Parts: sequence; structure tokens; C-alpha cells
Amino acid sequence: MVALLSTWPWENFGNLKYILYGPLVAQVVYSWAYEEDITKALWCLHILIICGLKALVHELWSVFNNMLFVTRTLRINPKGIDFKQIDHEWHWDNYIILQAIIAGLICYMSPPLMMMMNSLPLWNTKGLIALIVLHVTFSEPLYYFLHKSIHRNNYFFTHYHSFHHSSPVPHPMTAGNATLLENLILCVVAGVPLIGSCLFGVGSLSVMYGYAVMFDFMRCLGHCNVEIFSHKLFETLPFLRYLIYTPTYHSLHHQEMGTNFCLFMPLFDVLGNTQNPNSWELQKKIRLSAEERKRVPEFVFLAHGVDVMSAMHAPFVFRSFASIPYTTRFFLLPMWPFTFCVMLGMWAWSKTFLFSFYTLRNNLCQTWGVPRFGFQYFLPFATQGINNLIEEAILTADKIGVKVISLAALNKNEALNGGGTLFVNKHPNLRVRVVHGNTLTAAVILNEIPKDVKEVFLTGATSKLGRAIALYLCRRGVRVLMLTLSVERFQKIQKEAPVEFQNYLVQVTKYNAAQHCKTWIVGKWLTPREQSWAPAGTHFHQFVVPPILKFRRNCTYGDLAAMRLPKNVEGLATCEYTMERGVVHACHAGGVVHMLEGWEHHEVGAIDVDRIDLVWEAAMKYGLSSVSSLTN
Repeated sequence: MVALLSTWPWENFGNLKYILYGPLVAQVVYSWAYEEDITKALWCLHILIICGLKALVHELWSVFNNMLFVTRTLRINPKGIDFKQIDHEWHWDNYIILQAIIAGLICYMSPPLMMMMNSLPLWNTKGLIALIVLHVTFSEPLYYFLHKSIHRNNYFFTHYHSFHHSSPVPHPMTAGNATLLENLILCVVAGVPLIGSCLFGVGSLSVMYGYAVMFDFMRCLGHCNVEIFSHKLFETLPFLRYLIYTPTYHSLHHQEMGTNFCLFMPLFDVLGNTQNPNSWELQKKIRLSAEERKRVPEFVFLAHGVDVMSAMHAPFVFRSFASIPYTTRFFLLPMWPFTFCVMLGMWAWSKTFLFSFYTLRNNLCQTWGVPRFGFQYFLPFATQGINNLIEEAILTADKIGVKVISLAALNKNEALNGGGTLFVNKHPNLRVRVVHGNTLTAAVILNEIPKDVKEVFLTGATSKLGRAIALYLCRRGVRVLMLTLSVERFQKIQKEAPVEFQNYLVQVTKYNAAQHCKTWIVGKWLTPREQSWAPAGTHFHQFVVPPILKFRRNCTYGDLAAMRLPKNVEGLATCEYTMERGVVHACHAGGVVHMLEGWEHHEVGAIDVDRIDLVWEAAMKYGLSSVSSLTN
């Protein structure tokens, strides 16, 4: 049986819960449109603005927390947040809705209080003093006493507070993620200083806004998992150790749970003899270790941006959106100009940066981002700069001891750097293995093709992947219609095939040559007219980026080659572009397999057809699985 007040009344509403702000919005609109007395409208507007500021505080702290290229060396708990924790904290903002409802009810039930609130001056120094006194003498001791009591009462901890502590890695969103009862208590803790200063006749708008926002700011600070304070501050001003807690201080509470119960002021832990003796020593240790080399990743996936809109899919922009497959969200369009300006800034000044990480079989796997977007790879004047960034990333990986670095998508473009050959030839003594991962990409596509297929139509036939697919299938006795206008390139590939299988490779120059073939392997963009040549029931396998549009309702379309990571992956919380949770592009998975197998060769340039089956078997051995789906 669910404990009383342990769940939210709107728990099953999903995102429709935001309708609960509707009455406040309606009051603002109606009063300004039809009423001369806008007292109610002003108060409702204040509530809405404060709620928006509270949400913004959490979002900005989340942005900071997920900027691994800034915070990695100062992280307190080095583990990564996973999808399970993100889902657990998905409705972290329930408490903001609760506070909006309570604030509205209080003032509607007490018109004099509402009148008092709306007549507040912009600033009153006495109000600030009164608020500080009320916070220190009421909020801090009340929170400390209740927090400690909940922890020491098995029933209350199990049915209420354990929900908050079930997030293994503290995050700013963890701060507001608690049960209804706990947030009702928090409303009292945070509300009394505000209401009290107003009842004393010394309240002000600045104090009201400032305290409401600062209260959430401090809670996010305690849960940010990044030690932002210098230890020198507390050594120079020792009395601050009694007045303000640190992220390390509160993280110890989440780790051990029997100490450090204070709201913001460690003074009450000292008075209650519940301060963790390692609080300040650990804080100093984390700050001092910031300059030390952290754990070196065994594997790096070198990715790049796709377009301006998808840049907002990054975990350091919107964590929740990054945890689900990318799709265009039109309500984010107003942010496009700002994101575009950020892109220009990255183009001018940014270097390759740490984007995300996860752990697999105790191997640290990181994604590094090249600060370039898809269109930039096709600008002739930008190619040298891109290659310089990729080369710099490879040399950095080699210097710090990375085992394998895998090049994503356009970072291994044949025209750009020969699929990575440029870097391997230029630096023959590299210890890090450079991998394009296309061998596994080819293996995934080939294993999606039914064994009984006798004929396929292949576009992008003379590309790196197209060549490997054609040579592999012809050895299997499959007739391959290779679409290409270049006789020279076709014949070069045909001569690579064993003599007895060369006749299975057939050059075609028009799409109508495949009007009776129901298996299309697409490595080049297809227009609606070109797709129309495919007979009904055709399945389009594809390795073209971006994927072709699904124009044909009587045909099926495969996704880009991808693989699902093993179940024992840890700390994975970001979806790779349009991929499902736990799924990565096959070239990413190819680099992982290369690392797990400990192969010593580089995988650059042309695909070794003889290794396709070997790489596939290795992927299966380590628990990776194919993600083949048919969509209408």
C-alpha cells in the first residue's frame, strides 16, 4: 500500500501537469483585459515569474554539471548518470507546481496578505535582516531536525526520503526530486522567512525574489556533484565552514546518509554532533587533485555536430532531451539564432571537447566532439582546419594512452582524409589504434540481408562500404547490380573479386535496371522519382547519411546500421542522435570491439572484406546485438 502523501496527485498527468499553471495564467490575462483592480493579476504574475526563475536555476546548474569539458576534473562522484536515474528524476519540477499552487491559495484565502504583498517596496534593508534572522533561527534548525529524524525513522525513510536518495549520482535535478510530503515540509521551511518578513512590515520584492531563487540555487549547488569552492577560501576564512556547505559536504550525506543533515549551514551539524569528520579534508583533496591526471579512457569515439537544431540534443543543453532519440522540436526554434551564434563561436575558437562517457567491462569509453557541423565538412576552405582538429585529437589520445580512437561519420570521409589513412601515414609510430569502424558497419548491413536473397541493387556502389558489400555478396553467390557511371571504378572492384564470382557483379547506369529487384542497398540519396522504380514490397537497406525519406508506403525502410551495447554498460545517459537508448552507430560499436579484442592494427582506408565475419563474431562474443528494424 502506498504511504500517505508519498505520491503526487498529478503523477499520471505526464506533461499535461503544466495545465495546473493555467488558472494563474488565466487570472493574469483576464484581470488585465477586463478588471480595473489588477491586484490578483500582479500576484499571479509574480508567482509565474518566480516559478520560471526556479526552473531556470535548475536548468543552468544542469548545463554546468553536464559540461564535462569544464567539470570533469572536479567531479566528486566520478560515475556517470544512467537512463534509469534520468527517468527517476524526469518530473523533478513537481515541487515548483506545488509551490505555485500553495502561493496562489494562501493569497486567495487571505486578501489582506495579497494586498500587502502587492504593495511591497522594491528594497528594504530591514526586510533582508529579518529574513536572514528567520532563516537562521527557524528554517535551518527545523530542516535539520526533521531531516535527521526522517533518516533515523525507518518508516519515514523507507516510504518517503528513500525516493530522493535512490539517485546514485547527485545532480542538480536531484535537488527537487522528492515526495509530496517532503516538499510540503520544504514549503514551510522556505515560506516562513518570506511571509514572516512581510508580516513584520519589512518585506520587499527584491527579498522575495532573491530568497526564492537563492534557496533553489543553494540546493542545486549542494547536489551539483562538482566541487566549485576552493579549499583556500575555507583556510583563509575558517568561520565559513559553519555558514555554508559545499557540494562535497552534501555528497557525503548521499554516500553515507548518517551525517551532514543541514540545509545550508554546517553549524547545525556541528551543534548536533552529526558532521562527517572527512567533510573538509575530502573537499580539499578533490580541489588539489583537479590538476592531477584523471583516469585515461581506453576508447574514444570522435564525433561531430550534425546541424544547428540537433546541437540542442547535447546533454549539456537539455539533459532530458538528450536521453531520448533526437527529433525536431519546433518549440525550440526560438533558440535557433542563439545556437547558430554559438556554432559560429565554436568555429572560431573551440577545440575538440569531452562530450559524454560510459563504462563497459570496466573500460572507460568517452565521446569527444569535434566542434564542427555537417555542412562545414563540404566547404573546401574548411577541410584543412577540420583535419587539423582530428589530427590534434588523435595525437592527444596517443599522448595520454588511449587504446583505440574511432572516427565518426564525416570525420572519416574518404575525400577528407582517406578514411583516416592520412593520419596513420603521417604518424607511423602511433600507439593509439585509429579505426573507422566501417568493417562492422558492413557486417551489420550484410547480416540484415536474408540468406535466400539472390539479387540486390546497390547505390553508392563504388564507395568504401559499397565496395565491401558488393565483394562480400558476390562471394555468397548473390547477383549485385552496382549503380555507377564509372566503368573504370566498377572494373577495379570487379577484379578484386575471385574469378569465379566476378560475373555476379553487374554494372548498371540507371535506376530502372532494378525495377524487378526487391532488395535495395542504398548508399546514395534517393529522390521520390528514383525510389519509384522499386517494385512494391521492396526493402531499402541503407548506409546513406542522412537517411532517405520514406516516400513509398508499399515498401519498408531500414535504419542506419547500428548495434545495441551490452546490458552491462554503465553510466550511459545520452542517445546517439536518432538512435534508441543503448544503441550506437555501427562505426562506434566497431571501435568498441576493436578495443575489447585488443587488436593492434589500424582500421583505416579500404575495408578488408576477409575480416567482416571476424569482426561480426567478435561483436556477438561481447554481447553487442544488431538493431535491425523494418518500418513502413
